Parts: sequence; C-alpha cells; structure tokens
Amino acid sequence: MGVAGTLEYLSDLMNNSGHKYKKKKQLQTVELKVRMDCDGCELKVKKALSSMSGVKSVSINRKQQKVSVTGYVEANKVLKKARSTGKKAEIWPYVPYNLVAQPYAASAYDKKAPPGYVRNVENNVATSATVTRYEDPYISLFSDENPNACSIM
Repeated sequence: MGVAGTLEYLSDLMNNSGHKYKKKKQLQTVELKVRMDCDGCELKVKKALSSMSGVKSVSINRKQQKVSVTGYVEANKVLKKARSTGKKAEIWPYVPYNLVAQPYAASAYDKKAPPGYVRNVENNVATSATVTRYEDPYISLFSDENPNACSIM
C-alpha cells in the first residue's frame, strides 16, 4: 500500500469512527422486460427509472420490450420502481439461443421471446430425461483400453 492508500485508509477511519462502513455498490446493468405499447408508456418508464439515485443511463427497446438500466443500483429496487409505473415488469428472462444447450426444449422455447432468444433455464440433469446407453459387453472385451484383451485373444 502506498502513501496515498495509507492516507485514504486513515481518513476513512477518522471520518467513520463509530459508524458502520457502508459497502460501495458496483456499477452494473440491470435488464428488465417491461410491457410498453406507445411512446407515452416508454417515456413514463424512462422518466421513473432515470429519477432513481445512482442511475447513469436508461436505454429502452420497445420492439423487444427491453429496458436496460446502467448505474450503481440494485436489481430489485429497479424492478420495484418499474412496477410502480403501473406496467408489468420482470427481470429479463431471455438469453441468446446459442448459449443454451437445448434451445428448443419445452422449458426453454418461448413463442413470445424476441428473435434469437430463448428462456434462461438451468441445465439440471435430474429434471431432463435420462439417457441410458446400452453398451455391448463384447465390444469392451476386445477394446484397446481393456488391459486383459490380449489374454482373451
């Protein structure tokens, strides 16, 4: 730690004596799916989200009904503020279809998803159908990986 770091540490100790140190929020992007039909809806949502403290930028794509909020904010507070406008809002549930192992499975495929996107589903082996592979016992007898294969021949 350099001199500047030491001075900053000591000044924080002096300023926050007796108080709990607040953890700084990290810059993040929160993506929401908000139902918007017209310019008025879009403006109402943008104005409400821009008024939040810590928000750096708000971008809206009405065609995909997607709102991206960048800033020092928490996702649940942004969602609550978006819902306070009277619009139906949820955390963005979609991912690009090339990031999902089975994009056309019933749990991932969604007709309402924007083009090129599917629902974000967890890859749980227990929930998907189990595939059992029948292995012929004679194949493993004469396999190169079998150390006893020479003794049989």
